[in-house]
Amino acid sequence: MRQFRPFRPLKKTSRPNHVRSLAALSRHSAVAKPTGDISSVFPSLSGTSSAPLPLRFADLKARLIRGHEDDVRESWVRLLYELREETEAIRAIGSGVIPQISFSDLDDVGKRVTFGDQLRKSGVAIIRGVVAEKVALEWKGIVKRYIQNNPSTKGFPPTRPAVYELYWSPSQILARGHPNVLKTQAFLMSHWHSAEESALISTANPTAYADRLRIRQPGDTGFALGPHIDSGSCERWEENGYGRGNVYKNIFSGAWEEYDPWESSCRLPVVSDLYNGAGACSMFRMFQGWLSMSETGPGEGTLMVNPLLARATAYFLLRPFFTPKRTSAESSGSAFLDSNNWTREIEPTPVLQGAVPSNCQELNDVLHPHLRLDNTMVHIPRIQPGDYVAWHCDSESGSIWLFTIRGLLIFLPPAIHAVDKTHAGTTDSSVMYIPACPLTEANARYLVRQREAFFEGK
Repeated sequence: MRQFRPFRPLKKTSRPNHVRSLAALSRHSAVAKPTGDISSVFPSLSGTSSAPLPLRFADLKARLIRGHEDDVRESWVRLLYELREETEAIRAIGSGVIPQISFSDLDDVGKRVTFGDQLRKSGVAIIRGVVAEKVALEWKGIVKRYIQNNPSTKGFPPTRPAVYELYWSPSQILARGHPNVLKTQAFLMSHWHSAEESALISTANPTAYADRLRIRQPGDTGFALGPHIDSGSCERWEENGYGRGNVYKNIFSGAWEEYDPWESSCRLPVVSDLYNGAGACSMFRMFQGWLSMSETGPGEGTLMVNPLLARATAYFLLRPFFTPKRTSAESSGSAFLDSNNWTREIEPTPVLQGAVPSNCQELNDVLHPHLRLDNTMVHIPRIQPGDYVAWHCDSESGSIWLFTIRGLLIFLPPAIHAVDKTHAGTTDSSVMYIPACPLTEANARYLVRQREAFFEGK
């Protein structure tokens, strides 16, 4: 992997005309999204059943690996071995795999290097003390009063909301623009690199994405969000989705070890929202993240992640190409998971396990048994108000390596992640979702539409 070189900020003199042209283009190209809440992109939350994917996906799968069928089969065997070894390591260490760094140490070169090595492997991080605890608690108080004064505020679940459809409350605006949050975002995004010197992207200039907030009360079981990955589902296999940048080309050609989840230029042409789903995100988020407004520990309605960033990504992308010779009912345990029990589809089917158009990618033990989600999804450590948590855009919530920084800002890109099924704590579990987004042409266009939505009160 090449050494990252910070991207040069755009010249100030070139911004006004550039932004005006982006504004004009944005107004002509934007398509209004249907309204919805957070359950709109998770069938497991909404309870809706999904129709089988059309047959064109069988043809797509055949095209993706054509000419590399044997290589893909051999890479699958290597991948299952690696997953077995890594799963045992995670099972033994648990949340101890999650590195932490304090905001006050972000300028310490030695600590930055150690932290960076861990982040690149796991895709998750915790930065402690990004904002003062007193400030974070004040922001929560302001949010609560805002909701009380606006009883029509929507949320999910509808009867006892845990996630509110709030995007422009005073607290959220203050948090997104806080200098410590912006510094943390730029620091985290600096771990990405570009294979193209001329790529129009700047990680030194974070852009604001208006996202929701969560105030989950003790005893809540409604916001039981299982393992998933943000930023699209079917799009990761589709040629006019992530295929525009050949993001996963190495995986589909049988060389998953060469897949680089930290290369940014290949993601610039990506379309992660082909189906214009309600609540789906069309902005390039290098990390999903949230700022804590409460003290929360494992089992108290908080985040779980999967620290197998590259391997987990390769697995869920290759899973649709393989099927067991004997089912789990016919062969249990290690015999079922053994690579000799799995064969490549001879006649491709349209099935993409856990992928539904206009929704996020969901994962579970039945569809993705080799991930051993019961063992590889680990809780983030106890956090305090002001801490920031983040995970890579390819990471799975509920199954990602985390890093902590006091005053916590936590980022996760496409990492596998999840939320406790039950909030077993005694106080609220509250966060503001604040992803880390670089400055790109597509993100600048989105900012124009977002600004117009703000002025229209949307």
